[in-house]
Amino acid sequence: MKAIVPACLLSLVAGHAYATSPAKPVADVVYHNAQVITVNDGQPEAQAVAVRDGKILAVGSDKEVMGFADPRTKVVDLQGLTMIPGFIDAHGHVMNTGLQAVSANLLSPPDGPVTDIASLQDALRKWAAVPGNKGQKFIIGFGYDDSQLKEQIHPTRYDLDAVSKDVPILIIHQSGHIGVLNSKALEMMNLTAASKNPPGGVIRRLPDSQEPNGVLEESAFFGALIPLFTQISPEENEMLFQAGMKLYSKYGYTTAQEGRTMTDSVKTMYDIAQKEKLLLDVVAYTDIQLGTEIMKPPYYDGTYHNGFRVGGVKLTLDGSPQGKTAWLTQPYLVPPEGQKPGYRGYPIMSDEEAEKYVSQAMENGWQLLTHANGDAAIDQYIRAVARATKKYGAKERRFVAIHAQTAREDQVQSFYELNIMPSFFPMHTFYWGDWHAQSVLGDERAENISPTGWALDRGMIFTSHHDAPVAFPDSMRVYSATVNRITRSGRVLGRDQRVSAMTALKAQTIWAAYQHFEEDSKGSIEPGKVADLVVLSDNPLEIDPLKLADIKVLTTIKDGKVIYTKKPDENAMISCAESKKCQTLATETMMVAGIIPHRH
Repeated sequence: MKAIVPACLLSLVAGHAYATSPAKPVADVVYHNAQVITVNDGQPEAQAVAVRDGKILAVGSDKEVMGFADPRTKVVDLQGLTMIPGFIDAHGHVMNTGLQAVSANLLSPPDGPVTDIASLQDALRKWAAVPGNKGQKFIIGFGYDDSQLKEQIHPTRYDLDAVSKDVPILIIHQSGHIGVLNSKALEMMNLTAASKNPPGGVIRRLPDSQEPNGVLEESAFFGALIPLFTQISPEENEMLFQAGMKLYSKYGYTTAQEGRTMTDSVKTMYDIAQKEKLLLDVVAYTDIQLGTEIMKPPYYDGTYHNGFRVGGVKLTLDGSPQGKTAWLTQPYLVPPEGQKPGYRGYPIMSDEEAEKYVSQAMENGWQLLTHANGDAAIDQYIRAVARATKKYGAKERRFVAIHAQTAREDQVQSFYELNIMPSFFPMHTFYWGDWHAQSVLGDERAENISPTGWALDRGMIFTSHHDAPVAFPDSMRVYSATVNRITRSGRVLGRDQRVSAMTALKAQTIWAAYQHFEEDSKGSIEPGKVADLVVLSDNPLEIDPLKLADIKVLTTIKDGKVIYTKKPDENAMISCAESKKCQTLATETMMVAGIIPHRH
């Protein structure tokens, strides 16, 4: 790995002066002596990039681009490092990612310390003992994953009671689709043996009993989370939003997505952008079941307002395969606790409801992103799109199948025929590939999760995403997984679904720009496009593909301005556990969720 460029070089200190013709525009900044991967098929490589007024002025050889410099130009020598376009988030939750900043880190290696229930309990105790958190009226943790725990089971209310019986505890599964409450929290939410499963959700029970065991799935869990994000104050929402954008910038993202939001959160993001330009461009998609009242000006008008815009609507049809709540046509290999052999997960809604929402999007001209993980949910989405298309005609809508984890080859063909763009989640091959093969799907189905190869076979484009906070918004981990498909144990999962390093880069840049209807202004390094640029420690097209995940983002440039520069001692995780504001926010989120009483 090349040495990190000193911060002084990337702080845009003025360099040498170069003469330029009066007829030529003068660059504000010139980056030269670089390996520039343009992601522009017409000019794949270059040595230098000139930037003026936040846009790319020129791309080419050092000699050519230096012709746009004069004594006013700041010149940056990148010393042979690699420059690429800024990464574009095809699917994630930038505001929700801020939740990680106020929670105990329950992620498993390489992202956190939890390997079994004992270490999970220890992480919660340590969080509660932090001086700023000690004495709080709650304990909250994010990111546990039963597939990575030694016991390979979900913790129960009693496991959390061992941390505290007196303080309510809420922990969130890494999928974001499941949570666990201790006995005190269940009591405060009035969840008892008499509580019924809500539509599209499950309250798991103790053996031979109707008493909740503390594990809540899907809508049963979202019943606590939705109020959290619709009722907390604008100030608290802003804190989550800013923390999420900052974390994204560390991984080279210049455009972020809030992939399922509610009305109040959209208004908060819009209001923040009215006061100041956002760190990144942010595209939000509101829940079509809960937030279509904001699908009108000034919130929805197709343009950015200081970096924020509403891109369309989001529909959710099922859960997560790693949490075993995705809706499959064939049974799970090992059914989850409390379920009988033959269990296939479950839908969120009926076919009639799915078609209603798809038709609503088509009728109103809204771009629709649809969460469909299981192949039964994908079938439902395909049926709904096909029926709605008969009513409203085939048009350039760029509807997206989000995740499409278990898409069969015939379903990828249907995507092609119906002009549905898949946004795959290849990071699953690393984080949950072994789990899918050994417990969720079995070898044959697991081999073809996130089937990027089948899409390319049909000449389709696709995008790759991280779905943060399900995983860190780690652009290079996404990149590596899309190219290599290597599991935690070192198994290559789906050799025929692997793609080249250039294809994977396009899936995170120019193809992601296309998904957002922004390919004319973003996604490649071309004159006239916005100067969204990233400097990497190594060239991803030349490095050993097995080392892609080790490449570091050194600098992120948004609209020509440096928004992030890596420091040698910088941690990958943003933490504000000792921040007074974060403590207040975490307290408020628990109050809103009904876990602890509101102050009076």
